[in-house]
Amino acid sequence: MKRYFLFSLLALFCIMAGYAENRAEKLAKELYKAKSKYVLVVAHRGDWRNAPENSLQAYKNCIDMGVDMIEIDIHKTKDNQFIIMHDATVDRTTNGKGKIADMTLAEIKQLKLRAGHNVVTQHNVPTLEEVLNLVKGKILVNIDKGDNYFDEIYDLLVKTGTEKQVVIKTYDDLATIQSKNKNDIVRKSIFMPIINLDKKRDAEDVLAEYMTVNPAAYEICFSQVTPKVYTVLEKVKATGGKLWLNSMWPKLNGGHDDDLAVEQNKPDEAWGWLLKQGAKLIQTDRPADLIKYLKKKHRH
Repeated sequence: MKRYFLFSLLALFCIMAGYAENRAEKLAKELYKAKSKYVLVVAHRGDWRNAPENSLQAYKNCIDMGVDMIEIDIHKTKDNQFIIMHDATVDRTTNGKGKIADMTLAEIKQLKLRAGHNVVTQHNVPTLEEVLNLVKGKILVNIDKGDNYFDEIYDLLVKTGTEKQVVIKTYDDLATIQSKNKNDIVRKSIFMPIINLDKKRDAEDVLAEYMTVNPAAYEICFSQVTPKVYTVLEKVKATGGKLWLNSMWPKLNGGHDDDLAVEQNKPDEAWGWLLKQGAKLIQTDRPADLIKYLKKKHRH
């Protein structure tokens, strides 16, 4: 009887372990917590200072350092395969030349990625599927430049079992994005509109449209801090959606950027200012430094 009890207890433990939340699921829940002080760190193109930009190694480094989300850029090859690269050509980041749209995946796989100091490495250009398989359960992912392919992307997320850890974003208005995609990705995915306050279209109109579908977060960009910026930020927070701010360069945040924080040693004027505005997610080119700063503030 005792042996049977112990066996049953062990079986129950194994079942519960199988259903235990992975790290990505826990991080995804942070996007919906109303009172959490935790700030998610988003690594722009991965850890590109220590590995080639948008490489598998750059993403592995992010997982190891405790980054919460990686931002990736996708493009489609001549034979309709999704690869990870910021530019529309391979010229800057590889030892090859040409437009991605004019090359097959096999041709691109022959290329080697360049490191930040332009030296050719042994790293290959990854596909979207390779990245999704690498990060599954470990870290959140933000897909950029996917506006025209959301249906195909969503199918791939389902195939890899990563649909609950990937944030989809767009510059399009709600009507446009809904007309482009049959999968109703706005409601099925973790969705986030990007609102650039420097554009002519009224940001408050865009906000009003998207409030009807309750996106998980709103990415707000602005080159100067104006009364309009404060108004929009307050409206975003009032919706219950989380505020995503960028610290990569000054034109995205009114001058409260990574270089101000690190090179000028004024983190409170840069990242601290973003925190005061209510940022729940900060996209950065300095993920290790930002994590260290947030830990000191008990926000990570």
